[in-house]
Amino acid sequence: MHPNFRSLATPSSAAADSPAYRKVALAACFGTFIEWYDFLTFATLAVHFAVLFFPADDPVAGLLYSLATFGMGMVVRPLGAALFGSFGDRYGRRKVFIATIGIMGAATFLVGLLPSHAQWGWAATGMLLALRLIQGLAMGGEIGGANVYLAEHAPAGRRGALTSVLQWMGGLGILASTLQIVLLQTWLSEADFKAWGWRIPFLLSALLLLASMKARLALHESPVFTELSRQNNTAKTPLLDCLRDRQTLGRMALLFFCISAGGGLLFFCSQVYAAVYLKTVVKMNPVQVGWVTLAATLCLFPLTYVCGALSDRLGRRPVVLAGLLLGTASILPVYIGLQQLAQQPVLVFVLLLIPVLAVALVTGPQTALLSELFPARTRYTAVGLPHNLAAGWIGGLSPYMMTLIADKSGSTLLGLVYPTALLFVALVVGYRFLPETRGADLTA
Repeated sequence: MHPNFRSLATPSSAAADSPAYRKVALAACFGTFIEWYDFLTFATLAVHFAVLFFPADDPVAGLLYSLATFGMGMVVRPLGAALFGSFGDRYGRRKVFIATIGIMGAATFLVGLLPSHAQWGWAATGMLLALRLIQGLAMGGEIGGANVYLAEHAPAGRRGALTSVLQWMGGLGILASTLQIVLLQTWLSEADFKAWGWRIPFLLSALLLLASMKARLALHESPVFTELSRQNNTAKTPLLDCLRDRQTLGRMALLFFCISAGGGLLFFCSQVYAAVYLKTVVKMNPVQVGWVTLAATLCLFPLTYVCGALSDRLGRRPVVLAGLLLGTASILPVYIGLQQLAQQPVLVFVLLLIPVLAVALVTGPQTALLSELFPARTRYTAVGLPHNLAAGWIGGLSPYMMTLIADKSGSTLLGLVYPTALLFVALVVGYRFLPETRGADLTA
């Protein structure tokens, strides 16, 4: 066995505190943060993009087009997961890490240079959609790979807590993009922000990209993949291998219908759609909305770590099921409450903490759980494909679906039945089929 493999793969609290592990965690998490920042800046600006890149004569149609463009980036995530996941299982996790962050960063920077619909018409809209699709492909390769890479370095006894920090990156991405946009809207006039201020977050991402590339180029290959390569036991056709193995295929379905679908729905309901809902339905002041959602997002970080650590003590299964149950029961009451408390931002913040806790309960153990479900040879593909399929097609499209259902039915609350029903399905599937994986040997 490779000399470094045993020390990194076996349970050891010392390994978790070593400079080598901290370097791995920092590089993996920082790169994922950049991709979430890039990806979610678009979501934060969806209302503005409705005017900038689509005809301004129908505001509702413009918002739907904008949310659909955001959703298309999520739709292609599974294609990126299949492509980059196969590369990760065949050629190594590190190489894919470097490729995905470079592609994502370049596409985001170019969004900041795009002309508006008023300048170039539908050509500008087409270029925005093309860059969004490129972002989605790169994001699909990144998310599963970061899960696998970090989990394969973490000691088994603290894997839930230590890998939960990767789930902070979605919240940090929202936090950074929201804070930046709120400050820009505060400092700039409305006309200046619409004319050029919205470009700043995209252009500044180039600096973050350079820092992330430097950190990832200094990484070594995952010890699990290093050992597979030494034994000449890497998968030649990872995707086909996953589809041929009944247990792997069954767990991919479980991951899709339960863990990733549930986590994705809860994340987008609490971190993305909530801001859109408060601005367009509740009619709260946009700057006030930014500060309230910012405060709720800050609470997500300690809660996620606590829930990851809780899964090391109680097991992954009970913690995840508790999050799905809370999410199913709370979405409709929370959003009804938001309508009633529009002029009381403190109470709006308190209400938003309920779905935030549900997100933490599901995503805290998620990084560890995803890798623990699958064998080492095909882990990158088996994790990446169903996770991105669920997060993209179910979670990513949920803001669009909720807005569309609300618009067609004339009731904003009917749109919320969509995530509630899907969360109930995830809860039932998880209760019936989710195994306990705490402490699983990732070298198997």
